[in-house]
Amino acid sequence: VSRDFLPRGSGIVTRRPLVLQLITAKTEYAEFLHCKGKKFTDFDEVRQEIEVETDRVTGMNKGISSVPINLRIYSPHVLSLTLIDLPGITKVPVGDQPADIEQQIRDMIMQFISRENCLILAVTPANTDLANSDALKLAKEVDPQGLRTIGVITKLDLMDEGTDAREVLENKLLPLRRGYIGVVNRSQKDIDGKKDIKAALLAERKFFLSHPSYRHMADRMGTPYLQKVLNQQLTNHIRDTLPAFRSKLQSQLLSIEHEVEVYKNFRPEDPTRKTKALLQMVQQFSVDFEKRIEGSGDQVDTLELSGGAKINRIFHERFPFELVKMEFNEKELRREISYAIKNIHGIRQVLPCLFTPDMAFEAIVKKQIVKLKGPCLKSVDLVMQELINTVKKCTKKLATYPRLCEETERIVAGYIREREEKTKDQMLLLIDIQVSYINTNHEDFIGFANAQQRSSQVNKSAVGNQVIRKGWLTINNIGIMKGGSKEYWFVLTAESLSWYKDDEEKEKKYMLPLDNLKVRDVEKSFMSSKHIFALFNTEQRNVYKDYRFLELACDSQEEVDSWKASLLRAGVYPDKSSTETEENGQADNFSMDPQLERQVETIRNLVDSYMSIINKCIRDLIPKTIMHLMINNVKEFINAELLAHLYSSEDQNTLMEESAEQAQRRDETLRMYQALKEALAIIGDISTSTVSTPAPPPVDDSWLQQARRSPPPSPSTPRRPTLNNPPTRPLSGRGPAPAIPSPGPQSGAPPVPFRPGPLPPFPSGEAHGGPPQVPSRPSRAPPSVPR
Repeated sequence: VSRDFLPRGSGIVTRRPLVLQLITAKTEYAEFLHCKGKKFTDFDEVRQEIEVETDRVTGMNKGISSVPINLRIYSPHVLSLTLIDLPGITKVPVGDQPADIEQQIRDMIMQFISRENCLILAVTPANTDLANSDALKLAKEVDPQGLRTIGVITKLDLMDEGTDAREVLENKLLPLRRGYIGVVNRSQKDIDGKKDIKAALLAERKFFLSHPSYRHMADRMGTPYLQKVLNQQLTNHIRDTLPAFRSKLQSQLLSIEHEVEVYKNFRPEDPTRKTKALLQMVQQFSVDFEKRIEGSGDQVDTLELSGGAKINRIFHERFPFELVKMEFNEKELRREISYAIKNIHGIRQVLPCLFTPDMAFEAIVKKQIVKLKGPCLKSVDLVMQELINTVKKCTKKLATYPRLCEETERIVAGYIREREEKTKDQMLLLIDIQVSYINTNHEDFIGFANAQQRSSQVNKSAVGNQVIRKGWLTINNIGIMKGGSKEYWFVLTAESLSWYKDDEEKEKKYMLPLDNLKVRDVEKSFMSSKHIFALFNTEQRNVYKDYRFLELACDSQEEVDSWKASLLRAGVYPDKSSTETEENGQADNFSMDPQLERQVETIRNLVDSYMSIINKCIRDLIPKTIMHLMINNVKEFINAELLAHLYSSEDQNTLMEESAEQAQRRDETLRMYQALKEALAIIGDISTSTVSTPAPPPVDDSWLQQARRSPPPSPSTPRRPTLNNPPTRPLSGRGPAPAIPSPGPQSGAPPVPFRPGPLPPFPSGEAHGGPPQVPSRPSRAPPSVPR
C-alpha cells in the first residue's frame, strides 16, 4: 500500500482481526464497513479509526474480540488481495484479558486459517528459534500438506553479528513446501523518525543487495516479492476453482432470472402499473385459494395437512368420530327410556298385556337427534378455521403490498364468518327437520314387529376383512425388562389389528381380534412427548398376553384422532366415562320388573335402528351443506366480488403502496444480477489469459512434529539467534529440542539429523513459490552456495 496506517506499539496491539481488502483502482482512498459511504484519504485517520473501533468493542485495557474490522483500500499501487491481520499469541494475560487468553486467541486464529481458500503467512522473527514457532505449528495443524503455508522471516537486520538466516531462506535447514521469504520492516526508531514506506522499501532492497549472505537471492526477498507471490497464489487458486465457481454463479443467475425479468419492467411512474398489479395480485390470490382447496401439484404442503385435505379429514374422520362419541352411554340411555315409559303411563296401572308405548320411543329419539347439533356446529367451526388459515397462507404472496394484504385478509375472513352464521342456521334447520317428523315407515327401520330381536351389533359384512389403515405406532406399556416401548408397523382391518416388525410386513408380531374392544384416552405422562390412547376389553379380559389394556402412542394428537376414526370404522368405539352416572347412587341401582325391562329393550333396539338412519343421513348432508354454503360460496366471492370490495374499501394508491423491504429486495436483486453477469464475464477473461504456476513438490517438514513434541525453551535463558549459529556456539537453552547442527563456511547444505540423507537441492523458484525461472539465476541452485 506504501502507506503507514496500521497501529504500532508495545504489547498486544492487534486485538481484533483486521480484514484488509486491497483493490486496484485509479484513485487512492480507504473505506470501513462500519462507516458506510465515508471515504478516508488521510491514512493517519485510518489508523485512528482502527484504534477507536478496536477500543469500542474490546475496551481500553488490552481486551480482545473475534469480531473483525473490515477495511478496503483502493489504490493504483496495490494488487488485488485480501489480507487478514490476526493477533499474536499471548501467553500471560494482562489488563482486562481473560485467564484463557492464549486459548481464545488460538481459537480465533484457527477460525480463519482453517478455511481451505486461505493462504497462511507464518511470520517468525529471524532472531528467535524457528523450530519453536507458534505460527508454523498452527499452520501445520490445518495445512499438513504445506500447500497453503508460506514462511515469512522478519527482523533479518537485527540478528547478532556473524549470524544469518541464509540456510532457512534457501529452504535447506527447516524446509517448507512453499519456502520462506525474508522481509525487513521499519524499526521503532524509523517510525518515530517519520520514515515513509517508500524509503523503507528502498532500504529493504538495499539491505538484501548489500548483504553478502542474501545478495544472491535478493530478487526473491523483500515485501514487493512477497506481494507478487501472494498475488500469483491467489491467481492459481482462482484458476483452480474456476469450473465449480462458474457453475455456482450460473445456477444463481438462473434462479433469479425470472424475478429479474419482472423487476426490469418495473416503472414506478407508470400510472397503469398499480391497476395492473392489483388485478394480477387478486387473480393470483384466487388461483392459489382454489388450488389449496381443490388440490394441486404446485401447492403441496409436505409438513402437515392443510386446505382441502384437512377439510376432507374433518368431513370423513373428525365429524363421524364426534357423532359416535356423543351417542354411546348405554346405562344412561336405558335409564332415560325407563323413566320415559313410566312418565307416559303416569298414575295409571301398567298391565302386562299392554304394548310398549310409542310415545316413549319418539321422546327418546327426539332427544338423541337434538344432541347431534353439537358435532354439526363443531364441524362448521373447524372448517371455518381452516378456511381462514388457508386465506392467511395465500395472502403471503401479497406481502409486497402490506395494505393490500391486510385488506384482502380482512374482507375474505369477514365473508367467511358471515357464511359461517348462515351455514350454522342451516345445520340447526336440518336437525329441526329431522325432529319434526319421526318416519317409522322408513325402509331401513326395523319396526316394532322385529324390535324383540337385538339389532345393535355392528354390521361388518359390508366391509369384509378389508384393510382400513396402516402406519407406525409405539406400544407404550411394555415393561422395561421386556425391551421397553418400541415402534411397530400396524395394520388395521375390519376384524383385527396386527403389528409387524417393519413395513415390509414379513415378520408378524401379533394379531389382535377386535371383538369386545373399546378405545379410551390415556393422560400424557410428564416425561413423554407422545400422545397415547389405549385399547381394552369390555369383558375385563387381557387384551395382549398378560396386559389388561394395550397403550399405543403417536407423535401428535391429530394422528391419535385419525387412528380413533379408523378404529371407529372397524367397529371399535370410544369408551365414555361413567363418572356422571355415579353422582346418584339410587339412580344407578334402580330395579326394573321383567315387563318394564322387556319394554326398555324393545325401545332401545328401535332407537338404535332409527338413529342409525339419522346418522347416515346427517353424515351425508352436513359435508354437502358446508361445501355448498361455505366453501363454494367463498370461492365464488373471491372470483367475482373481492376486487370490487377492495376498490370500495380504500384508495388504489394506498392499497398498492410497496413495502420498503420489497423496494430494497428489488434493488438488491438487480444489483446481484448485474454483479453475477460481470463476474461471469471476468471469469471468462481469466480462464483464457491467466497463466498459473504449479505447486512446488513436497518437502520433509517432519521437524515441525518434532518441535511440537519438544518442550519450549526456558524463559529464564536469554534467547539467542540460533538459525545459523557458528559451530562454536552451544545450543543450550533450547532444552531437549533436537539439535540442528550449524553448517560451517564450507559445509554446504547440512543434513537434518532425522533425515536419511542430505537434503536435495531445491529449484530456487519453486522453493519460494515464485516464477519458475529467474533470469539472473540458473534453473536449479547448486548444492551449496559459496559465501
